Amino acid sequence: MELSKESYLKARDFILTNARMIERRLFQFHFENDGPEGVYHAVYAYRNSDGGFGHGMEPDTASPESQPLFSIMALETLDEVECLTKELILDDFMPYFESVTTEKGGIPWMLKPTSDYPCADHFKTVKEWAALSTTAPLLGILEKYKVEIPWMEKAEKFVWTEIDRIKEKHVFCHLCVPRRLQFLKHTNSRGKAEKALNDLKEWILADGVLCTDKSDEGWGLYGKPHSLYYAPSSGSILNPIFSKEIIDADLKELINRQKDDGRWDTWYGLSEGMKIEWAGIQTLWTLKTLKNYNRIEK
Repeated sequence: MELSKESYLKARDFILTNARMIERRLFQFHFENDGPEGVYHAVYAYRNSDGGFGHGMEPDTASPESQPLFSIMALETLDEVECLTKELILDDFMPYFESVTTEKGGIPWMLKPTSDYPCADHFKTVKEWAALSTTAPLLGILEKYKVEIPWMEKAEKFVWTEIDRIKEKHVFCHLCVPRRLQFLKHTNSRGKAEKALNDLKEWILADGVLCTDKSDEGWGLYGKPHSLYYAPSSGSILNPIFSKEIIDADLKELINRQKDDGRWDTWYGLSEGMKIEWAGIQTLWTLKTLKNYNRIEK
């Protein structure tokens, strides 16, 4: 089953008329042969004078304050469009990350807000301890770009300790797993990485992890993942653990879930505007996944 040309154009129009600038520029990069410069400038619009990224880069908060997670998102986005360099990482990102590094050697997921801006409840109860979901992808990107700095030694010890500690606890989170994979894919500790990867595969395939009830309204959203979040392309490191039948069924369901106005929706968002922003993110992700599997009609 393919997304029809008409449905694709509806999704395109939804993104171009409703999504944030960053998703619009990413769409143009992935689907309209645009260069990475527009994405670069859209990302840097979220940057603060302290070197971190804020301004609701994840639209669950209206706060302009820098956050480690948002800075990781900026790094990942620049990597996605292949305009990240070793020099850019060292000059524009590492000073901020080093400034928020904890005694354990890792960086927090989020920092407690110090100003009064609307935000989702989970921002208000932040624990400012080091997190695998931010430290692991940062290390993975540093390894990928052949960066070697003293900061990495303690951070890597923290990541391996944390992987052993949390085990399968976050496999339901389709945002945490890819960030763990970024580290496992690029770390030089290949023996440890292969074991951790095999464990991850086993945990993901355990009963109750994948949401197999396609009548569930939350199918594919936070806590109810499908196979495509773990394997968004046929070349994904986790793709081989899923049968063709599972992948095909989830692709079909994904296509069927498109709304009349072209969007793919989520339940996230503090306001109607933020819900639209999340829908732009979800719609772009869906189109990229369908493109990766050649499921968009030419």
